[in-house]
Amino acid sequence: MKNRLICADNMDALRTIGKESIDLIYIDPPFFSHRQYEVIWGDEGEVRSFEDRWEGGINVYIEWMRPRVEELYRVLKPTGSFYLHCDWHANAHLRIMMDEIFGVKNFRNEIVWYYTSGGGRPTRWFNRKHDTILYYSKTKDCFYDGLAIGEKRTKDEGTFSGYFKTDKKGRRYQEVRSHGKVYRYYTDEAKNPDDVWLIPNIPQRDLTERLGYPTQKPEALLERIITASSKKGDVVLDAFCGCGTTLVVAHKLRRNWIGIDISPTAAKVMKNRLRKVGDIKDSDYITTGMPITIGDLRELKPFEFQNWVIHEMGARQSRKKVGDFGIDGYFIKDLWHNEAGIQVKQSSKVGRNVIDNFETALKRKKYKEGYIVAFSFTKGACEEAARVKNQEELEIKLIKVEGLLYKKKPIL
Repeated sequence: MKNRLICADNMDALRTIGKESIDLIYIDPPFFSHRQYEVIWGDEGEVRSFEDRWEGGINVYIEWMRPRVEELYRVLKPTGSFYLHCDWHANAHLRIMMDEIFGVKNFRNEIVWYYTSGGGRPTRWFNRKHDTILYYSKTKDCFYDGLAIGEKRTKDEGTFSGYFKTDKKGRRYQEVRSHGKVYRYYTDEAKNPDDVWLIPNIPQRDLTERLGYPTQKPEALLERIITASSKKGDVVLDAFCGCGTTLVVAHKLRRNWIGIDISPTAAKVMKNRLRKVGDIKDSDYITTGMPITIGDLRELKPFEFQNWVIHEMGARQSRKKVGDFGIDGYFIKDLWHNEAGIQVKQSSKVGRNVIDNFETALKRKKYKEGYIVAFSFTKGACEEAARVKNQEELEIKLIKVEGLLYKKKPIL
């Protein structure tokens, strides 16, 4: 199959995927944390807003999740596995929902990912240092190979009763008696890992893996899941794929993959990340759902539209989001780092007052040049831009979105 990166609402995208065609699903959906993040990516080309707010409470959140998990259940093979990543905010409610969809008998594990970092400094409760990963299968015949990631017994761990013994070949082992049977465990054999995983989170200053995504998960975590619950050539699906950790790890482990995210910004981040894997090119996978029409751009969220404009203009985001005087981005014009400001308007018939306000903002920043991007401008706006050019030591250029999209001459 051809690997796929789909930019769309996952409810719409999942309906295009065939029934019982996926071997492994991992999702890391919003956590019901009532937090909002706004992040400028390292290259200053994009801003990403992470909204995790649910008016109406936990019931609204669960009913938003339920149809998505039902669709994921539909596309999962009878031998497939499903991992849902969550934390203390909603894990109890999600567990009940998963039991209803998959059946209690198909619950496999409640995995604790203990990451040691973070947690703050609470004074009225213990530090919260773990997430929960709910592991379900569709049937009892799910594929599982925990020994592929098992640890070696290289020392006396003290986890078995009785003394170590040595067999005729010189191998050390312990014997455990249970229900009338004797089990022999050799110290040099891999053991099936337990459901508490001590995997460090990505250090904040790690320049090789961390992308600036506030909820980014380490590749080591996904490597454990993908190795245990899929084989080479299987299809791995992530319906909330964010910055693409699942896709990158699946590719490295020679699995096929499908990634879904509603954000065009996230899709661009993933494409850039996949290019760095080494042996994958844009032609090795299909990308669908990216904005290609004026209508698509009108429907984008404001920060997504701003990202698109900044990217198309080859500019950078304004890092100062409060008190930026209406300047959303900027160009570095020359070797002396002279800058030109950019203002993005996701609207039509932008008028004279916008030009006046932007003129003031540019003067405060001591910029000599500025650009306003919008779907269209009024006659008054064009006249005011011409007046500024003739009477001030300042030039404001008006750019239509249509010009950026279709690569026409953009400046009026």
